[in-house]
Amino acid sequence: MSAKSEILYPVNPNRDIPWNSLPALPINEFLYKTIKIIEQLGKAKAALARLQGRSIAIPNQGLLINTISLQEAKASSEIENILTTHDELYKAYSKKNVNETNAATKEVLYYREALWKGMDYMHGKNEFDIDYLTNIYREIKQTNDGLRPYYARIFIKQGGSGPNAGKSIYTPPRGEGIVEKKLLNLLEFMNNDNKYSIDHLLKMAIGHFQFEAIHPFRDGNGRTGRIFNIHYLTYKGLLDYPILFLSKYIIENKQEYYRGLTGVIQRGDWKTWIMYMLKAVEVTSNITFDKINEILDCKEDIQKVIEKKTNISKPDKMMQVLFTQPYSRIKHFTESGIYAENTARNYLNKLCDMGILEKKTINGHHYYLNIDLFRILSE
Repeated sequence: MSAKSEILYPVNPNRDIPWNSLPALPINEFLYKTIKIIEQLGKAKAALARLQGRSIAIPNQGLLINTISLQEAKASSEIENILTTHDELYKAYSKKNVNETNAATKEVLYYREALWKGMDYMHGKNEFDIDYLTNIYREIKQTNDGLRPYYARIFIKQGGSGPNAGKSIYTPPRGEGIVEKKLLNLLEFMNNDNKYSIDHLLKMAIGHFQFEAIHPFRDGNGRTGRIFNIHYLTYKGLLDYPILFLSKYIIENKQEYYRGLTGVIQRGDWKTWIMYMLKAVEVTSNITFDKINEILDCKEDIQKVIEKKTNISKPDKMMQVLFTQPYSRIKHFTESGIYAENTARNYLNKLCDMGILEKKTINGHHYYLNIDLFRILSE
């Protein structure tokens, strides 16, 4: 970075001392108004608009809401080294009872629940606030804890097993009233488009860094911040539903993600960070667009086969259930009133005989796996 950038954005002088001088938002335009960023912003906005246009055309948004949001939850949790398999995740979600699964899968399902609770919280509200962030954090961590107290000594440490493992790489702001003050500045920046007239995607990128640098909670800041990203895009009308799979890109480019964050902290390198986030929006919008099309094509093909080769009634309603999540149970059809229990069982077993579904028995419960939907989501 140039000396001019360092002057415009004072960096963190000592990684072992709380960065109480973390600059307030907004940042100077010089730090992000470049030709490369403007070009990448255009690509990201075009890809996101295409995704939004495709999702609007889908008759049953449940086909995307459950499947894509579970994928985002799984990926975002993996960034924090919370690992579960697709198989465990979808079976657990099919049960609708988080207590019947393992710890890692519970964490993923809590993330997904936080996605929806945040959407519900923002319904009818005019702006994001500290209570919104706290509610997301509490759902993710299953705690009654709130903003970290001013005396809590929080350090971000180097992971892994190398020579620097365990050493401090960053110390977030600390002190009475400091976290609250910096959060209120961040929220005003994100909420007030009249005072801070900056493109929403640029705001998301800038705001995400600021949230992670403030590090307002004892734990779960990464997941809370990534949910905030998705909700910000939906709240500002760039998406109708939280179906942007940003965490997949971050997992596949994890080192660049953390290098981007530390680049701002240590060198004031906002350009690299913003380019990374805009590229993430472009790539994941295109991936999600393609995945939506693949899911819908698969659904259409299977429905045609059922209509042609069987006497199954209400095939359209059956497809809605089978494509809402990879694992289905008989109760998903009976509780929604689509079929009686014996009819649902017979139909599902018939689809197993045709190779469309695979029947699995786990702890005495029968599950019906939509083989192709599972494959698409697992890719």
